[in-house]
Amino acid sequence: MSPTTGDPSTELRAGYRAPRAEVRCDARVYTSLAMTNGNFRAFFLLISCMCLAGGVAAQSGFVHTSGADLVDGQGKTLMLRGTNVGNWLEPEGYMFHLGDTAQSPREIEELSYELIGSEKADAFWKQWRESYITEADIDRIKAMGFNSVRVPIHWKLFDSENADGFRLLDRLVEWARKDHIYVIIDLHCAPRGQTGTNIDDSYGYPWLFLSPEAQQHTIALWRGIAAHYAKEPMVLGYDLLNEPIPHFAQLQRFNPDLEPLYRRLVAAVREVDKNHVVILGGAQWDSNFKVFGKPFDSNVMYTFHKYWTATDASVIREYLDFRDKYKVPIWLGESGENKDEWVAAFVKTLEDNHVGWCFWPYKKMDAPSSEVTFERPAHWEAIIALSKMQGGTGNAEKRIAARPSPEDAQAAFDDLLEKIKFSNEKLNAGYVQALGLKAMTQ
Repeated sequence: MSPTTGDPSTELRAGYRAPRAEVRCDARVYTSLAMTNGNFRAFFLLISCMCLAGGVAAQSGFVHTSGADLVDGQGKTLMLRGTNVGNWLEPEGYMFHLGDTAQSPREIEELSYELIGSEKADAFWKQWRESYITEADIDRIKAMGFNSVRVPIHWKLFDSENADGFRLLDRLVEWARKDHIYVIIDLHCAPRGQTGTNIDDSYGYPWLFLSPEAQQHTIALWRGIAAHYAKEPMVLGYDLLNEPIPHFAQLQRFNPDLEPLYRRLVAAVREVDKNHVVILGGAQWDSNFKVFGKPFDSNVMYTFHKYWTATDASVIREYLDFRDKYKVPIWLGESGENKDEWVAAFVKTLEDNHVGWCFWPYKKMDAPSSEVTFERPAHWEAIIALSKMQGGTGNAEKRIAARPSPEDAQAAFDDLLEKIKFSNEKLNAGYVQALGLKAMTQ
């Protein structure tokens, strides 16, 4: 333990390693000595064991894979039960009940610019990121019985070492350390986009797969994130691309390109970080594992997402088979958005088959299908109505006639910042219980 803190995680973050990890091993020298000196054999065996221990020292204290299992830093099997803190660093329009013209982070931001002006909108989004997830939220996540959170991120908040995303995520990791909650970092919005839809903030096409520049940007991004968190044991791992390549027929052409890109991303991570699990999702919204060959990293977990399916084991059979074939862990990175009965039945299937899970999302506006919800703010219906109108400056006259006044719009955004405060939220007790967890009081 650290002589100053008594916290083993502090030692790891500071780069501390036990002395035995520094033993230098030359098998040829020790083998020769063992053959010529019988008394040396016992010592040789001891040194051999120490060498093996040194080989895994990089994972000491870190969650890592062990065959088909995920294990904690002490080697104990770890069953992940988590929640996604979506809508915090990558807003999604449906969670605000907005219409089709305001679904991606960029579109939502542009709507806020239209409603209250760019200066006030920028101030709003800064405060949103400060307030949406707080220490009290992480405490509540722990009290409910979760042991992990998946944090969806937007590349633009992590594009340099001093970018604000690192400050916000560092703060969350500190809270998570206190509560022993593992953090999974999920690249939801990659440069130029991996889906071409709203969820990755792209421009209508998965340009990541056609742009060498975007690929290099993504590689550099993950290298920077991995370097930043390389010695942080409460970060469990890196979910490298969220839901790449939709099921659209025209986009199947990119399926063969996914694993090669993953190989390049993993290589960049491993240049600076050999401690953390890398997490690979299949094509077609993280559902298609046929794009994968034999695992190419020794500390890798594969993730799938499932929404609106049957709840029996047939819907996860191909992933169970993949796990059995390659002896690697699998993990449900997203599910939910359904009735409590469906959630309870699917959780049981996952638990019965020892598949860790992370449901989506932790909270959203005026909805029962999340652990936490908050009320719609004042004047929000007028904003929803505007978001459903045809967009573009060619429709400016109609939109100006229909929109709320700047004063009412500002009041709506101010009230939204009040509504998302921890003290103003409410629990969806039935949903939490459907997950098999505890519906704690406020």
